Amino acid sequence: MARMPAAEVDVTLGLVERLLRAQHPDLAGLPLSIAANGWDNVMARLGDDLAVRLPRRQAAAVLVEHEQLVLPRLAPRLPVAVPLPVRVGRATDFFPWSWSVVPWLPGAPAFRQTAAERDRWATALADVLVALHTPADADAPRNPVRGEPLAERAAITRARIDSADATGRLRTRYETDAAAPRHPGPALWVHGDPHPLNMLSDETGLRALIDFGDVTAGDPATDLATAWLTFGPAGRAAFIARYSAGAATDAALWARARAWAARMTSSLLTASDDHPELAALGRFALGQVLADD
Repeated sequence: MARMPAAEVDVTLGLVERLLRAQHPDLAGLPLSIAANGWDNVMARLGDDLAVRLPRRQAAAVLVEHEQLVLPRLAPRLPVAVPLPVRVGRATDFFPWSWSVVPWLPGAPAFRQTAAERDRWATALADVLVALHTPADADAPRNPVRGEPLAERAAITRARIDSADATGRLRTRYETDAAAPRHPGPALWVHGDPHPLNMLSDETGLRALIDFGDVTAGDPATDLATAWLTFGPAGRAAFIARYSAGAATDAALWARARAWAARMTSSLLTASDDHPELAALGRFALGQVLADD
């Protein structure tokens, strides 16, 4: 069975309450409940308006610190809500990593909408990424698996693709697209993981872009893979047209974006047997990438 990474610390409500009592005691009396348990982090709802975001494994611990560093700079320029930390927590003798208190944002994970419902706000997401994809600061966090040239992890990607799709079609699609010229620079701000479980939406449209742990500087094609992870054909066409109207694009950028979509699809399909929504997202994305054949 292909499983999500195992938790290295069991993040319980008791642990969250203990951290709050130790570092933010004015918040410790608010009601607590576990809201989400992902690959990297646990989210606990705190009262009506807040949430506590805590890493569940060492590899993700620094990602919380990246959010704390970068989101105060990025939030003011983005036309959508983001989980800007309102309190910062640090390691203690009973919890080894930094953590954050963030706003409880409106909406539900966007993947719970149908593709047709998501297609209605494709242009809104394009506008968010146009606003984000600007030259990054010199101290932007480095991320070895996002934003970099596709060739950097090509062998691992090919192995995952072959495991995810025995027909060979995804491998063929990836090889063709990954041969596109590299991003010519400069390095731009990149969210790193804007799939529809990292967005919140409702009947009014896109409400928030969350989980900036993979934020980095590099090739915006990494983020533009969301055209295949989030939307059906109609939404994808609208997204591509709107983004292209607001940012410099070319055929190579969109080829790399689809290669990134194939890469992310393979990860979802080979490491999510115990996370039904991530596995379903992988199946959806596979269909969208292959629909372009």
